[in-house]
Amino acid sequence: METLDRWRLQRMKRQYRQQMNNDMSGSRRPNAGLLKRTSSLKIGRYTGPDKREHLHELTEQIGTHPNHLLLLYEMTLSIKIATNADGFNAYGIDDNGEEIFLIIPDALEPEESDEEVSAPSWPVCEGTTVAAYVAATSQPVKTTHVLGHDQYPEGLGANCAAASSILCLPLLRSNGTLAGIAELYRTIGSHTFSDEEEETANTILLWGGLALHNAEMVDMMMKQKQLNDFLLSVTRSIFQDIVSMDTVIMKIMNHAQKLVTADRASLFLVDSKTNELYARIFDVGSDVSLDEPEGEKVERKEIRFPMDRGIGGHVATTGETLNIKDAYQDGRFNRDVDLQTGYHTKTILCMPIYNRGSVIGVVQMVNKLAGPFSTADEEAFEKFAVYCGLALHHAKLYDKIRRSEQKYKVALDVLSYHSTCSECEFQLLKQALDNAEQLPDVEEVELARFEYSPWSIPDDVKPLYVILMFKDLFCMSKFDMEQLIRFTMTVRKNYRPVPYHNWSHAFSVAHCAYTVIKISQDVFTGLECLALFVACLCHDLDHRGKSNMFMVKSSSPLAAVYSTSTMEHHHFNQTITILQHEGHNIFKHLSSEEYKQVLGYIKHAILATDLALYFGNSDRLREVVAKNEFSWENEDHREIVRAVTMTACDLSAIIKPWEIQQETVKVIFEEFYNQGDEERARGQEPAPMMDRRRAHELPANQVGFISGICLPCYRILAKVIPGCEAMVEGTLKNLEQWKSLANKQKAKEEREKLLSGETPEEPEVVPEPRKDPEPEKKEQTDRSRAPDRVLPRVASHSRARSSSLGDSLDATIEEGDEGGAD
Repeated sequence: METLDRWRLQRMKRQYRQQMNNDMSGSRRPNAGLLKRTSSLKIGRYTGPDKREHLHELTEQIGTHPNHLLLLYEMTLSIKIATNADGFNAYGIDDNGEEIFLIIPDALEPEESDEEVSAPSWPVCEGTTVAAYVAATSQPVKTTHVLGHDQYPEGLGANCAAASSILCLPLLRSNGTLAGIAELYRTIGSHTFSDEEEETANTILLWGGLALHNAEMVDMMMKQKQLNDFLLSVTRSIFQDIVSMDTVIMKIMNHAQKLVTADRASLFLVDSKTNELYARIFDVGSDVSLDEPEGEKVERKEIRFPMDRGIGGHVATTGETLNIKDAYQDGRFNRDVDLQTGYHTKTILCMPIYNRGSVIGVVQMVNKLAGPFSTADEEAFEKFAVYCGLALHHAKLYDKIRRSEQKYKVALDVLSYHSTCSECEFQLLKQALDNAEQLPDVEEVELARFEYSPWSIPDDVKPLYVILMFKDLFCMSKFDMEQLIRFTMTVRKNYRPVPYHNWSHAFSVAHCAYTVIKISQDVFTGLECLALFVACLCHDLDHRGKSNMFMVKSSSPLAAVYSTSTMEHHHFNQTITILQHEGHNIFKHLSSEEYKQVLGYIKHAILATDLALYFGNSDRLREVVAKNEFSWENEDHREIVRAVTMTACDLSAIIKPWEIQQETVKVIFEEFYNQGDEERARGQEPAPMMDRRRAHELPANQVGFISGICLPCYRILAKVIPGCEAMVEGTLKNLEQWKSLANKQKAKEEREKLLSGETPEEPEVVPEPRKDPEPEKKEQTDRSRAPDRVLPRVASHSRARSSSLGDSLDATIEEGDEGGAD
């Protein structure tokens, strides 16, 4: 714009001086001559409305010709017409700014011509042609010295015959870079170019430069939109149809070939183990179909070569993008490697494909259909290469996932075979149930009593008692007996042989739930009873003998899957897995709504066995009871009661007679100490309750556990479920025993300190528990000590206890017995 203003100012000065001369001479003839001359140059047709009309036409051409070379050609033609020149040449410049070439419309639009047209070119430098000199200096040239000039001795590069006057102007972009050159000439016999004509040419060229800049911006945006649309279609094609690595590779090469209009495409993958490049699919050309007939396999020969050979090897090892205009003249070209695909090679664009910062492959484009590969091709393909890397990465993952799925199916089939009951186990239990004469009577054996010892029943017989309790509780018209047998036997099989959380514990908890249901006077619905009983039977499936905290600290896979209530979620999912086994769905005859409801009850019940959730449940229940707001009609209240009931059943070992209680505690703490040993081996300090070195603190731990968790749980449950008072009574009796042992252990420690010379602390006597107002009935005591209710055998639950645990616990308990704990 500054140049245009300067030209306009010069014109005004010239017109002013001419007007002053006319006024001084009293004649207007020179001006008339100038007007005549101007008219003879036909500039008048580009002044006033005619010029605006022409510029409007040029603007329309800019909108319809996105090719900036065609625009430059049209612009130079307009200048030729405006200056009445005899001829013109329009020159473009290559992407690297090293050469100029003559713009030939037939060469730009070859589809409109039957013959191939090649455009002559010249290097950008001084000492050759006028146009090359202007390109090198970005300065305009107006001269009559057509040939022999020191700076441009060759004169016109094209159409130079009979030229006598030259006007050559550079077309500069807004950033100062050269966009092209407009060259005008007059032949012998014509007058030279005037300053006014140069001004007119520069005016059009300056306006054209601004218009060309906007056109290039629009063109760039259109190309970016086309590239975005192309990449979107590539993404859809690659990621929607991922079926195999070969398919992805073929799609990548096909799209890459279209992106840069190449004749051939190849993709080589990196084999990091052998340090080679390899390809089974290559040489994808315009005559190759990428769609294989369904069900048919095209046999391909794999090629391999070292990564330090050939153009592809150079790109793979250096990560450098290569744009080679003449492959045979390039020192990196290797005939043995680069001609393996068997076709003539001229121009090559080779680019690495990255994934996670490392080269995983090389895409090689060969023989661009129109000239060499440009910088724009490199930029477009660089973006495309990112999608290629993602596609190849996902294709590899897909292949791994597909193989993993097949392995998973095999593992699941093997696991299903080994984790479900065998046909022999099924038949043995079925025969036992069919033999009605040998079946025990649940009423006769008084099974529905809290003080009953489930450990008195052998492990092999426990499934039979599960079926008997199930039949006693529920109407069997809605249940398939064979499926119930398979379900029960498979549940037993999925409990691990850990010291405490094993099949015997599950049976004991299920027996407690059975007792609660029997004595609760129908406060629970049928579906609630079903859910409670099944949940108790399955609540510790596949327990590993470790706590949730241990799972989290050891970064176990289960902790990664379930962030809260880790083992409880796993127990419920194992329950669902068993139900999904063929012939194990005991709920199959329930309605859809009943099925959904009972599974919801089971999930809530199993999760409620997490002691971390117990405190919130008991506090909520205690609050509504204290406010006298509890109602069985309130579903939220019923849900809380079911949760607290699950906790009560899970801790039911604490309500058993003292002989059963103390043996069970030994088994529980054996499991605790095993975890503590493993934690110490990992360099972690175990919790006091799980520290084998502190086994002498067991009685005090039990007092705290019973007083803080068990007793409050049973007391609040007894207030809402009639008949649960016996659970409170059994807990109080055992609490009295543990307090007595804790006091004696405390006294023993004080004596040892006194004997060692240490100053003894004031003994802290654990208060004796309040005696229940009603005296214990002798009949109940006799029943609890009946011969058929033998003590649990620890060996049946787990491996033999370690000597340190057994000696410590036995010594503590026996000393309490000798001291008259009763």
